[in-house]
Amino acid sequence: MLAQGTFDLLHPGHVHYLEDAATYGDDLHVIVARASNVTHKRPPILSDEQRREMVAALAAVDEAHLGHESDIFVPVERLDPDVIVLGYDQHHDRTAIADQLAERGLDCRVERASPRESKYEDEVLSTGAIIDRILAERGADADRSTDADRSTDADR
Repeated sequence: MLAQGTFDLLHPGHVHYLEDAATYGDDLHVIVARASNVTHKRPPILSDEQRREMVAALAAVDEAHLGHESDIFVPVERLDPDVIVLGYDQHHDRTAIADQLAERGLDCRVERASPRESKYEDEVLSTGAIIDRILAERGADADRSTDADRSTDADR
């Protein structure tokens, strides 16, 4: 089966989506959208490869792939899944995706993942909300970061 998304700043909503998608079959392949193809919202903060690597590290994911540079259906054709599972709140229209798959001769069911309910009061389930919280809580202090905050793995 196949799931797809931007997966910028991984959060519990992403983990839930991919764990739910994994229940639809034996192997979960995930297509991570290239920043150049993200047109429905602000571009991702993290690089394409970093987002792919983070998704690949999740236990529910068997393999993570970067999306195609210009045609989002190229990796779908290559992987030929039985099921595509869309995220609960992704902007994609299930019927439109199914129609495009049929036009390309792909026999593939399109499902939508279940929503994740917040498990605690201050849980954040969207990348935009994470960014908003960071800016609200630390935005004014951004120039006050310590040397330890700026160090890299090579420095450690």
